[in-house]
Amino acid sequence: MNDTASRIEPLIDEILDAWRPALGDAYPAYRNHAQRVLALTLRLGEFDDDQRRSLAIAAAFHDLGIWSDGTLDYLEPSVDRARAWLADHNDSQRGDAVAAVIRNHHRVRGCRDEHAALTEPFRRADLIDVSLGLIRFGIPRRDYRALVAELPHHRFHRRLIRLFGAHIVRHPLQPAPMFKW
Repeated sequence: MNDTASRIEPLIDEILDAWRPALGDAYPAYRNHAQRVLALTLRLGEFDDDQRRSLAIAAAFHDLGIWSDGTLDYLEPSVDRARAWLADHNDSQRGDAVAAVIRNHHRVRGCRDEHAALTEPFRRADLIDVSLGLIRFGIPRRDYRALVAELPHHRFHRRLIRLFGAHIVRHPLQPAPMFKW
């Protein structure tokens, strides 16, 4: 993978800094997950600066609703947070693209809509990271391990399993509301 400097996106850190209180002790885990997802996305496609900015914003917000709204049905709350940030930063024109990436990053099937060029690599990158690199879409195992060495998990997956287990107990008929077909 590229050098360390190219893997850290300052915009993700800038956005997430405002969410430190909501993220609490999950901040380093979520921050690193967002950074890893962006780094992997950038490996899976070619993007101009404008697209890269949209992807960085989507990465910062894509799972944030888990903590900001305390739910595993977090896609729309995450989209709402991203759109509010974009409006506050006079950047609303990219709202549809960012929203599409967030809404579709857990699609079971691939994306083929107008934003697929952003959404599909992001969806794959998130799956690589959530699967701990077991699914890699062509990313060499050593590259994923090097990325994790620089941006450690900080028990991110344990947190997700705990949240998922608690959600299933409360909502047994809707165990995974974030997955879309």
